[in-house]
Amino acid sequence: MLMKSQTEYKLKSAPEDAISSVKFGPNTSQYLLVSSWDSSVRLYDVNANNLRHKYMHDAPVLDCCFTDTAHAYSGGLDNTLKTFDFNAATETTIGSHDNAIRCVEYCNEVNGILTGSWDHHLKLWDPRTQGCNGNYNQGDKVFTMSVCGEKLVVGTAGRKILVWDIRNMSYILQRRESNLKYQTRVIRCFPNKQGFALSSIEGRVAVEYLDSVPQVQKKKYAFKCHRIKVDGVEKIYPVNAISFHPIYSTFATGGSDGYVNIWDGFNKKRLCQFHQYHTSITSLNFSHNGSILAIACSYFLEEENPPNPLPEDTIYIRTVTDQETKPKYSSS
Repeated sequence: MLMKSQTEYKLKSAPEDAISSVKFGPNTSQYLLVSSWDSSVRLYDVNANNLRHKYMHDAPVLDCCFTDTAHAYSGGLDNTLKTFDFNAATETTIGSHDNAIRCVEYCNEVNGILTGSWDHHLKLWDPRTQGCNGNYNQGDKVFTMSVCGEKLVVGTAGRKILVWDIRNMSYILQRRESNLKYQTRVIRCFPNKQGFALSSIEGRVAVEYLDSVPQVQKKKYAFKCHRIKVDGVEKIYPVNAISFHPIYSTFATGGSDGYVNIWDGFNKKRLCQFHQYHTSITSLNFSHNGSILAIACSYFLEEENPPNPLPEDTIYIRTVTDQETKPKYSSS
């Protein structure tokens, strides 16, 4: 089960503080966008293993995304949404929230940037006019969100989940409560847009479906993961990261135990576990064709007495195989 890859390497010029997000560009396995607590957003060419661009915020950056291969958006503890044009090497401040911007997502279907903030609001921005097209109260701090076609799934404090139709934000499509008993860490939608996986700070992942008819809802389930038994005592770790394979719809999870697991969610099986990394996994992202997985490792203040010195902040680029990512019992 344990997979030690021969094709895994560290990116050079890694951020100097905890890595908050890693995202591949659309239609490429070459360009990776990385946001960090060192207040930087970095663009890497992973094939050449070099840093192509770097721009700064005034405070730690919590999330970033591409709209196309030439434009990035980012936000964080400076409450500010910025964009950077890699071709022109210019940055623009787009707007702000009243508190930290926790999530930045691009919705291709409406050509809009979505930002979720600790100010309880979600904002929709137009990349053409660089103006705000809407401001929507989520009722609590936004912790995570994921675009699902023209829908948006938002996870807030208090374990609430809101589903929106981005084309018509005049009302909330669905309000749910997380299946998991503890605080939501991350939500990521299925590539087929039928549902989402959600993780908590307490070593569990839930698989949920958007269609509210009872026979579809019967398929939802939750499972335990990222737990290590030491001398008969189970240590339970937060599940910080989820990324779906764009072709096989299997998904990777990363935890504060330093492990990455790959799951076949439809057959409820773990396909493999990679070797243990030197510290917590904080973000994961498959490239557009699923051939590469970016793995961010950063110590994330999990313990009362942090190690000294702190573990190095590292991004690993790993070539993944069908053996690791393809369902064993495919329906085809």
